[in-house]
Amino acid sequence: MDFMPRQKQLKIASETIYLYAPLAHRLGLYAIKSELEDLSMKYLEPDTYKYIATQLNEKKAERNLFIKRFVEPITESLNEQSLKADIFGRPKSIHSIWNKMKKKNIPFEEVYDLFAIRIILDSTPEQEKADCWKAYSIVTDLYRPNPDRLRDWVSSPKGNGYESLHTTVMGPKGQWVEVQIRTQRMNEIAEKGFAAHWKYKESSSDNGLDQWIMKVREMLNNPEANALDFLDDFKMNLFSDEIFIFTPKGALLQLPLGATALDFAFEIHTDVGAKCIGAKVNHKLVPLSYKLQNGDQVEIITSGKQVPKEDWLNIVVTAKAKSKIKSSLKEEKRKIAEQGKETLERKLKSLKITYNTDNLNKLTYFFKLPSTQELFIAIAHGKIELKDLKDYLASEKEIENRGADRNDHQQIEALLTKVKGPESDILLIGEDMQRIDYTLAPCCNPIPGDDVFGFVTVSDGIKIHRTNCPNAAQLMANYGYRIVKAKWNKQQELTFLTGLHIIGIDDVGLINNITKVISNDFKVNMRSITVDTDNGIFDGSIMIYVNDKEHLDQLIENLLEVRGVTGVTRFDA
Repeated sequence: MDFMPRQKQLKIASETIYLYAPLAHRLGLYAIKSELEDLSMKYLEPDTYKYIATQLNEKKAERNLFIKRFVEPITESLNEQSLKADIFGRPKSIHSIWNKMKKKNIPFEEVYDLFAIRIILDSTPEQEKADCWKAYSIVTDLYRPNPDRLRDWVSSPKGNGYESLHTTVMGPKGQWVEVQIRTQRMNEIAEKGFAAHWKYKESSSDNGLDQWIMKVREMLNNPEANALDFLDDFKMNLFSDEIFIFTPKGALLQLPLGATALDFAFEIHTDVGAKCIGAKVNHKLVPLSYKLQNGDQVEIITSGKQVPKEDWLNIVVTAKAKSKIKSSLKEEKRKIAEQGKETLERKLKSLKITYNTDNLNKLTYFFKLPSTQELFIAIAHGKIELKDLKDYLASEKEIENRGADRNDHQQIEALLTKVKGPESDILLIGEDMQRIDYTLAPCCNPIPGDDVFGFVTVSDGIKIHRTNCPNAAQLMANYGYRIVKAKWNKQQELTFLTGLHIIGIDDVGLINNITKVISNDFKVNMRSITVDTDNGIFDGSIMIYVNDKEHLDQLIENLLEVRGVTGVTRFDA
């Protein structure tokens, strides 16, 4: 990919991070998943990638010494208990370190669990669980564990077959260290994923992965699925965080984190979901939209009169529930449209209008409806009556002369042709303002100096996004043909709105010092400032107008020098 054009790099990296890395994770291919994430980051966030890689390399010797000292007492204790094990340290992937930095809003120096210690036990299948917990006991006797960071996937394996015990302990130098405990069989499944899962299928009681593959097969067998709807449903099915829910009889079901009572109903059976009117969670009555917690026991209440509703789509999170609701709604719509079709035929006959495809298309256009099916539904619901059809008859000539609008695809093609002229296919932002209609996307507020791309929309012309915009991966993965290369044209007189988040230790005159740097030293205009102080901690958000990224970086540097300020980060306004 190093030798590909920039927009191709972005498209492939976005598709990988959006679809293929989560798919590798779902199949339990963790080594491939980490490699795909790191490679995508190399092209989507090149500066951050290089910075973290350099930092990891510089601290390699120090890290190895720490691992050696940490592991020695564990090895001795395991030998005393006659437990055979291989122990080694593994640095976290660059992408997962970057995720932690973003999630916790901390610099690289403050990411303490940069590596994980892995203990791989040589156990027989009967002794696996007992040996894992013995090893856990040894580790936690030597080092104090964080009680909130125990993950037990030995008793309840993940849906992709992953089994392991994870705990985070306080190391000898006051550093948090993640310890993963598993057997050789579990490690082979974690490293080789689905292939190893099949190899051990006889001895494994878990069939979560088989169930997931059956769900994907069901989705693929649905002939009505739109390609993009399928992709969204498939992406939704690649959940990584799971919760375990019990049925009234004690059976265990796995659902994605954030699943609702309605998702649980559809997980039991399509008919149960379609007729669901409520649920009892731990014997208390809850609405359909109730978000389930790990370990809840759920009983579904149904009614023969209940039918799926349109707003259910906003309640459910699982792909199975969404697709079943959509197909039920489609079936309901089809029945109503059939009634509307018969009514329309009769009404057109009374007006002496021939019932044919051409006239149906003209009627659909006249009433500004998206499809003929919507026309039939509007007739069935009485939204279009005989007098409205007479209005159509009167203006039929006008409609014929006017002709139908070009469809969305043609509009996009025309705009792309306009941008990608014979002389250059790069949109220069700031120069082509008269020639091309474009706007800066409000989701990421790009400023000159940011790595950007253009996205062709149907109604708003071209929108300029940052390549690390939260929506960039989805846009590039799903609509690659609409992406336009873009770069900034040097224009210092333009100013751009951006936001800064400032945290620090509250002190007398701190706000005055911050505003002095912004207004006096940098002559930057502020649009708004919101400040909150809590027990001596200062937390502020400032919306300012800057010229470009260089200008912004310099401002951040100067703000960090203000006494009391501990962190300044840019946020997407």
